[in-house]
Amino acid sequence: MSTEGPPLAPGVFRRRARDRTGRTGAWYPRWYWPSFAAPASLWLLLLFVLPFYAILSVAFGTVDPIFGSAQPVWNPLHWNTVAMRYVLNQSFLQGGIYQPALIRTLMYVGSATVLCLLIGYPVAYFIARHAGRWKTLFLVGLIAPFWISYLMRMLAWVNLLQDDGLVNRSLEIFHVIGAPHHWLDGKGLTVMLGLVYGYIPYMILPLYGSLDRIDRSVLEAARDLGANPVRTFVRVTLPLSKQAILAGCIIVTLPMFGDYYTADLLSASPRTTMLGNLVDHAINSPFVTRAASLVVVLMVLLLLPMLYYMYATARAGRQAA
Repeated sequence: MSTEGPPLAPGVFRRRARDRTGRTGAWYPRWYWPSFAAPASLWLLLLFVLPFYAILSVAFGTVDPIFGSAQPVWNPLHWNTVAMRYVLNQSFLQGGIYQPALIRTLMYVGSATVLCLLIGYPVAYFIARHAGRWKTLFLVGLIAPFWISYLMRMLAWVNLLQDDGLVNRSLEIFHVIGAPHHWLDGKGLTVMLGLVYGYIPYMILPLYGSLDRIDRSVLEAARDLGANPVRTFVRVTLPLSKQAILAGCIIVTLPMFGDYYTADLLSASPRTTMLGNLVDHAINSPFVTRAASLVVVLMVLLLLPMLYYMYATARAGRQAA
């Protein structure tokens, strides 16, 4: 019987030595597997690294004194730090004009992320474990909102939350409230609920993917060892889905920090201004360098959870190995 095996790709050579199981392996050049990442790396370089460097050049650039337009400075040796120092002082020093929006953003995003997790985890668990033949239908229902513009979905919320909208009328019918509640009058709760509504599918989908991959024999083994359903969930299911929880939180947190549509459409009040709104307002003003500086500050803030996610993922990989 021939032991040559199937033909290999060009540049890949069969290893003559056999491993412990007696099977013939293959030797790959060191560049072979990294080459698969080359297209994505080039894409990232062109569409993220270069645009971000352009933002840095604007943030550390100057403003045309006549037309008020941004003048990017491409040479880092000639960067001007005036706008960046102003944004940092106004964001992190006591009494800064950007500080309330920064605190408000952290509160809104943190609360909305927790609500997404509390609502999304039971939904994902139900679909993965108990949906049965209806699983595909539920998944299509989760993906369906992505077929509709985010702006249109927020406008639908505006119609529902108006003084004569369905929400107020329903609450009045059940005698929960005696008069229409002004949901759209600068309410932080409305903005948080809008964020939850807009981004909760991003939480459910990774949770479902993780819960669906958990081997049922592991859960059965826990029950055979005497664990009740609650203890099985706490000691087995929840730890095995920890990385998915972290991934879902990162996925919903990142776009929430830069969101400005939700606050504009559901509130349009200075009392609910977020960092994304500050960037939007600064772009449409003569202070474009401040807008770019705010984007840089926002990027640095978002790097912290991303670095933690990478560290947690790498540690989980080492433990699994």
